[in-house]
Amino acid sequence: MITNVYDLVSVHILNTLGAIVILLFGLVFGRFFSKLIKKGLKSLEIDKALRKETLFLSDKLMINGVKYLVYIIALILALNQIGIRKTAFYLVLIVLILIIVIFVLLSIRDLVPNFSSGLKISRENLVKRDKDYKIGKINGKVVNIGLLETKMKTKQGFIYIPNKLVLTKLKKK
Repeated sequence: MITNVYDLVSVHILNTLGAIVILLFGLVFGRFFSKLIKKGLKSLEIDKALRKETLFLSDKLMINGVKYLVYIIALILALNQIGIRKTAFYLVLIVLILIIVIFVLLSIRDLVPNFSSGLKISRENLVKRDKDYKIGKINGKVVNIGLLETKMKTKQGFIYIPNKLVLTKLKKK
């Protein structure tokens, strides 16, 4: 009887230690892969292109996405190691869905005001191409007017200004 209890306790301790080791490896590999992707994007200069050309996909999103994906996989494996299978899957799935919902809400937070400002700018012709404007502290010529941002040519080069700022800080020269 005592040996059965001893065997049972030792199995649980070994499973718990295995789960801790899996979590630690997950943390290490998550950080390693995120740094590897960051260096790869930087060396190929993809990070600048992603920031300039896309609305939702950015280099930080990719880096953090890979890191947290590895963390989630490690968490599932660790919970599986200690015998929590279905519960672990559902728990991780719920957390993942919550993270996605929060991300979408935070993304829309900046999208909606810029989009509505872009519609107002184009509907009322508040800004015209090839004209000089001062928007806040930025002086330059408007090159392109989009629904989300306005592209200006300044002395330093091209700059993209969110339409919400264009609408609130616009001053004609």
